[in-house]
Amino acid sequence: MIQMKAKVIKGARILQEAVTTQHGTDHEYTTTGLNHRKLLMWAFLGSDCMFFGSLIATYMVYYGKSKVGPFPEDLFSIPITSVSTFVLLMSSMSMVLAYAAIRKGSLKGFRVWILSTALMGMTFLAFQVFEFYEFANHEVHFDCSQVGTGNLSAFEESFQNECIEGVTTVDGIHDSDGNNLTGLTPKTNLFGTTFFTLTGFHGAHVTLGVIWLLSLFFYSFRGGVTRERDLDVDLAALYWHFVDIVWIVIFTVVYLFGVFPGFPES
Repeated sequence: MIQMKAKVIKGARILQEAVTTQHGTDHEYTTTGLNHRKLLMWAFLGSDCMFFGSLIATYMVYYGKSKVGPFPEDLFSIPITSVSTFVLLMSSMSMVLAYAAIRKGSLKGFRVWILSTALMGMTFLAFQVFEFYEFANHEVHFDCSQVGTGNLSAFEESFQNECIEGVTTVDGIHDSDGNNLTGLTPKTNLFGTTFFTLTGFHGAHVTLGVIWLLSLFFYSFRGGVTRERDLDVDLAALYWHFVDIVWIVIFTVVYLFGVFPGFPES
């Protein structure tokens, strides 16, 4: 019995050495059948799901409870955000192609697609920076003749007292020092706090992902990315797809529901 047990253990070690020799350390034998690094990545993504779930839930709980504007309908530009969303979703496709290329041993193809993914990620971040800038510097412009007609938003209607005698249009609201009073920042209202926290953390995740992808791109020139070590690319792909999926939820809940009817205010 003891000899049989020893043979089983010896056979398992031989099998592990054979697998390691053939596929490299990325495909080592484990009791779960899943590489420890990949299992750790899944655990991390699971915790990140709860993290973003809490942020999204917080946004939904406080949706429509801001006492002062601006509000989502005053700021969001669905066409612009749709373009940035499309770019991010296409980066997932190029990530798949990058992984497929390294699995086939095509280092050139991998470099092309991994760099494309990183560039599309940076494009998305550029859109987000532009959006944050526009929100922070948002100004109110309306014709005084539109007051009370229902053509202005509730936020714009709140400045009807600016339409005094002799004033026909309102072009921005500023204090005595010339500072804009109608922009959105994290301290403006509940909407600003929850919005910037949620999208800001997602932007930080995208930034980390871009750095990771560029690291793989440059590391490939030093022989660090090979067909035998495709797990390095696989882990980056898992993270990148997760970031994309989270953005789909954010785009739907925050942007679409924030502008179009169907998401009642509490």
